[in-house]
Amino acid sequence: MSGHTPQTILKTVFGYDAFRRHQQEIIESVIAGRDVFVLMPTGSGKSICYQIPAMILQGVGLVISPLIALMQDQVEALKQNGVRAEFLNSSLPAQQADKVKRRVISGDTDLLYVAPERLLKRSFRRFLAGLQPALFAIDEAHCVSQWGHDFRPEYLQITDVTREFEGVPRIALTATADLQTRQEIISRLELDGATQYVASFDRPNIRYRIQLKRNPKKQLLDFLRNEHPEGSGIVYVRTRKRADQLAEWLRQEGIDALPYHAGLEQLQRADHQRRFLLDEIRVMVATIAFGMGIDKPDVRFVAHIDLPASMEAYYQETGRAGRDGQPADAWMVYALADLVAMRKLQAYSDGDANFKRIQGRKLEALLGFCESVECRRKGLLGYFGEPYPGDCGSCDNCSRPVASWDGTTAAQMALSCVYRTGQRFGAAHLTDVLIGNKTDRVERLRHDKIRTFGVGQQLSESEWRSVFRQLMAGGLLSVNLSRISGFRLTRRSWPILKGERQVRFRKDPGPSTGIQQAREAPRAESAPLRAEDHLLWEKLRELRREIADRHGIPAFVVFHDKTLREMATRKPASREELLLVNGVGETKAARYGGAFLQAISAAAKPSKNGKASEQ
Repeated sequence: MSGHTPQTILKTVFGYDAFRRHQQEIIESVIAGRDVFVLMPTGSGKSICYQIPAMILQGVGLVISPLIALMQDQVEALKQNGVRAEFLNSSLPAQQADKVKRRVISGDTDLLYVAPERLLKRSFRRFLAGLQPALFAIDEAHCVSQWGHDFRPEYLQITDVTREFEGVPRIALTATADLQTRQEIISRLELDGATQYVASFDRPNIRYRIQLKRNPKKQLLDFLRNEHPEGSGIVYVRTRKRADQLAEWLRQEGIDALPYHAGLEQLQRADHQRRFLLDEIRVMVATIAFGMGIDKPDVRFVAHIDLPASMEAYYQETGRAGRDGQPADAWMVYALADLVAMRKLQAYSDGDANFKRIQGRKLEALLGFCESVECRRKGLLGYFGEPYPGDCGSCDNCSRPVASWDGTTAAQMALSCVYRTGQRFGAAHLTDVLIGNKTDRVERLRHDKIRTFGVGQQLSESEWRSVFRQLMAGGLLSVNLSRISGFRLTRRSWPILKGERQVRFRKDPGPSTGIQQAREAPRAESAPLRAEDHLLWEKLRELRREIADRHGIPAFVVFHDKTLREMATRKPASREELLLVNGVGETKAARYGGAFLQAISAAAKPSKNGKASEQ
């Protein structure tokens, strides 16, 4: 679409009147041939920043994306908007791949999506040598960082290819990266001279809540039934086995759920993802194998039954909720056992001592976030170096403030007990010693004879579990990863034992009900619809579902909910008026506009009793 301006493409192709923050500056920088680094949260419109330049510049825009399972959906969504986009990956039969290559060579393609593995193949590099790349877009650029949460070694070799095309602009994009990860992205992708755009990390429509695990399956079920009886969401778990078991249990409880993890066959994974995108199932129970780059805008919640690995992972995974700007929930439960399990996973993972040390620090930051009594949004943004004035008023800590208590004496008792029992026992046995429970094990080990036996009777078992959890979260205890697992003191333990430092603990809140939680409403971009407009919106959604089913595409690819809401309030009566609705471009207006205008007109016709028709 050479000859068009970014503004005209934004309106005629994508149906939007104005750019979001930074988008226009980024687009103009790429068109001018400059390298760009983009850090924007999920749902802020990163893709447009390379899609529009690729449609204006001569040649084809190469988009390097790590997940081939999503490329087809991304390309189909672009084609629905009239964009000339293609993908090349291992899912295409050879004959179809050859057709794609011919279209690219003939100049009939503006955007070509490829995985990094494909980009690095000699055959593809020979194919690329005969082309005129318009730009290189490196999506999910945090995959280049060995300190990040989703390292992909192939990303380290991308510069071997881009270096061969001097003068072709490169744009690296990610939704989450702390300062260290950003610096590594810049260095490894050789983007030292790139213009950097860092948007706010805040997702104001997401409400953050974290609870202690008591009965995680029941807690999850209550959350789904009380707060999300409709709408889709993702439940993240640590292991493949847990994903299979939890999905099966949810189905038995009447909730449409399927698992997604790397242990499933590729075709089965793709089928489960397709069914989720098409709203054939409501809940995806997944390991971290699912979600990166997921385009579904109407995910209403992301739940964590197990701890993610870091704040970056937590931010990115929760960011898959509410991409449409409507209210969404980030809900998580955790326990002391989760902390121990994550420590062990990190200790036995690949990587040198320095890598494990940094991963340990990232986990500590996440644990500190979980245990904090301050506003969740303030803590999350603060981790990424962004100040947040005041409190958000919607997270669990803001809506149900948590008390703290002076835990110095309790901490000294706990640490002393760890030391006197030989630094080889877990919380359950140590609690028995502190409370004075003469179990067989306590007596056999003669731990009823040590000085700390029975000194902690003023606290309950659950309160001692909380003490040990928070000592570990604060780096005051570590996990012994030898054959006999247990707690060990750290260098930070000794100032506590010597009375040189005080400790304050978070007072664990009691379980909250779904009714209480439902009152804690997050901020939303859209005001509630009037009753008559809501009725029309539901009719338009049903029409969208019929069209999507007929074409075998996700409903949001036809139009987003936000676009349908605007149709329901503005009630366009002509194609010209329909084109004024955000999210309606010329191709979609031509393809679907007649059906939606007819539905709006039918709803506005008075019935025999003088009211608008409900047929």
